[in-house]
Amino acid sequence: MDQLQQVDQYFTNHREKHLEEMKEFLAIPSISSLSEHKTDMQTAADYLANLLEKAGMENVQVQPTPGHPVVTAEWLHAEGRPTVLVYGHYDVQPVDPIELWDTEPFKPEIRDNKIYARGSSDDKGQVFMHVKVLEALLQTEEKLPVNVKVIFEGEEEIGSVHLDQFIADHKEELATDVVLISDTALYGPGKPAVCYALRGLAGIEITVKGSKRDLHSGVYGGGVQNPIHALADLLSSFHDEHGTISVEGFYDSVRPLTDEERATYAELDFSEEDIKEETGVKELFGEEGFSYLEQTSARPTLEVNGVFGGFSGEGIKTVLPAQAGAKITCRLVPDQDPDEIVRLLRKHIEANKPAGVDVEVAEFDKGKPFITPMDHPLIQAAGRSYETQYDAKTAYVREGGSIPIVSTFDEILGAPVVMMGFALSTENIHAPNEHFHLENFDKGLRVVSDYFHEIKDYKK
Repeated sequence: MDQLQQVDQYFTNHREKHLEEMKEFLAIPSISSLSEHKTDMQTAADYLANLLEKAGMENVQVQPTPGHPVVTAEWLHAEGRPTVLVYGHYDVQPVDPIELWDTEPFKPEIRDNKIYARGSSDDKGQVFMHVKVLEALLQTEEKLPVNVKVIFEGEEEIGSVHLDQFIADHKEELATDVVLISDTALYGPGKPAVCYALRGLAGIEITVKGSKRDLHSGVYGGGVQNPIHALADLLSSFHDEHGTISVEGFYDSVRPLTDEERATYAELDFSEEDIKEETGVKELFGEEGFSYLEQTSARPTLEVNGVFGGFSGEGIKTVLPAQAGAKITCRLVPDQDPDEIVRLLRKHIEANKPAGVDVEVAEFDKGKPFITPMDHPLIQAAGRSYETQYDAKTAYVREGGSIPIVSTFDEILGAPVVMMGFALSTENIHAPNEHFHLENFDKGLRVVSDYFHEIKDYKK
């Protein structure tokens, strides 16, 4: 029996025990955004550290930050072999609305070979999977095929607010040849996908101020600017009728898709009709000249996420509101810079500000886009490892979302990032009844084990 066969047998023999441990981990309400769960965050970090120690990892530490702890560990005895830094997060989103859950979010339950609990898919289930891979390799082979470092954080769901500094402060200890992350999704059921690029993020809030107080619309209407009208004009100025962003300079730094990337998109089994059915819209709309997949993963966006102002209660209240506002986020692609985009937005807002109002702009979340070349040997190796368990060709995809810490790994550690996810987009991530298909958990254990062997001879 070869090494990977032994590991496979280990997973089979210990499956029930591992599932019980996963339930214990998922039962900890590690909600990073709510202060009342601060103790639970520490409990989750300690539980994770204990799992790593039992697995056979060394120098396991629960390291404090100004926020929630970072869990680190290492095993560095594979002389001459590459080093892999495994990243994940143990914090989860709040559970509201609680009444829409079929079972309690922190009482994990297995139904139809899916485990239901908050964090089961994003990202505690996938973090747990990596710990069990390390355990299986160390218990069956008494060594790892590569050197491994681990960093699991507790603030991803609130923007990884302290991890940038932690990585900078521990740059030498975290030095690696590759960063491995499982916090993305398969392309679809039974369809593996390696994510090689993520969009960045730039968020602002616009506040339009008119009169010093709400005004009676019968007395002042028609003679004083209405901030909601002004806001509507301003928001409509951000796009033309074809969905193209009208902010001067917005597209100047956009790295175009390569012919190879466009060919890869064309090969994917994708249906725009399925998207219409999934979303409940009658037609799709986006920047002309690009497919839906390109629009949602490889092109930048400017979206209005919320609008506020005036009276919105039952009935009617005849006022001119004193102010109105909107929240906006831009998804960015290589090589756009969030600070430059915010500067361009400010310039556009000032140039298009309607008469009779003042406009204030506040800055919020920022994150740089990220890309690893699709043909990088570590990316291609991930695809081969997927195909040992899935009867489908691996897709190489860009994701439309953002994981801001990924660009930090790239900039500070100078290492390629390989994103091998095992979730599905239909698993209610961030929503009631979040779940994780155990078929993908089982396959993920074996895929990652194979990947460590697949890259053991990698040289920069």
